[in-house]
Amino acid sequence: MSGNGLVPSIGRRLTMSTLSPFEQLSRRMYDILGDGGILKEVVQPGEGPPVPQNASVIMYYSGYLEYSNQPFESTSHLQYPPMMKLGRDVTLAGLELGLLTMKKGEFSRFLLQPQYAYGEMGCPPFIPAAAAILYEVHVLDYLDSGQVDEFIAMSSEEQSSVPLSTLVEVINTLRSFGNRFFNQSRYDHAKDRYKQAIILLRNWDSQNEPDKEKIQVALLPLYMNLSLAELRLENPQKALKYGKKALEIDSANTKALFRCGQAYHELQEFESAQDCLIAAQSKKPFDSDINNLLKKVALAYKDGLDKEKDMYSKMFRELRSSEQ
Repeated sequence: MSGNGLVPSIGRRLTMSTLSPFEQLSRRMYDILGDGGILKEVVQPGEGPPVPQNASVIMYYSGYLEYSNQPFESTSHLQYPPMMKLGRDVTLAGLELGLLTMKKGEFSRFLLQPQYAYGEMGCPPFIPAAAAILYEVHVLDYLDSGQVDEFIAMSSEEQSSVPLSTLVEVINTLRSFGNRFFNQSRYDHAKDRYKQAIILLRNWDSQNEPDKEKIQVALLPLYMNLSLAELRLENPQKALKYGKKALEIDSANTKALFRCGQAYHELQEFESAQDCLIAAQSKKPFDSDINNLLKKVALAYKDGLDKEKDMYSKMFRELRSSEQ
């Protein structure tokens, strides 16, 4: 959800009113701090807990000056909105404090007084002095990156002393980061997040067998995601490496077998690809991805054998001709 021209439309409706557009809008908003500096209107409620401090937020937003029908800044035109970390990428005090009141999926408007926006000086030439600002914000998702930052800042000994449940939360957040980047076709960034999660899991030291098993369970999807990212980056050898690591954890895993089949196919090792895909097909006989790739591999394998046969036949004919 993006900017919808609310401010100018209010202005048109109130041409005969003594109230300005922002003053009229403020009448249906509530004060989130109690000092009148940040007013909020919830247009579309969200779900779940509010955005935590130091989170990374995926959102569309647009900022408006009063009486302006165009935003002075906006991300509504982007196919993939940015992932913005509070306190680093979001530095406007009013916007950051407003985001901390929002939930996933929520669309809200915030009216910021100058002390929570650009101050008495403004930000020439775009923001005049002592300007109130309206922000329209749609939070698509957020990740608790503050917890990840704290964990990464620890020493290896400190990391190993935290409960496994905390580590798993950190790993799940990193994997979510990776998945978000992957869905935006930013495969290098996705790969880095998956690798970071794998390193943290491998470095976590425990002699407890149940904990070791849980570590392996957490590693499995990371290896498969990393394998797919390497395939997208056209690195089939690396994709095969991580696919095999997944199979070391679960030799019967269908997705891991399929990943290896994909990698072998890209490497033109068709016999090995066929072996992996047939094993995957035996577990999911009606999976269209497996069956379609198996057909491609079978045709490529047959074509390769035919070419090899023709090559040897030609060599044999040339050899016989030279002997005559």
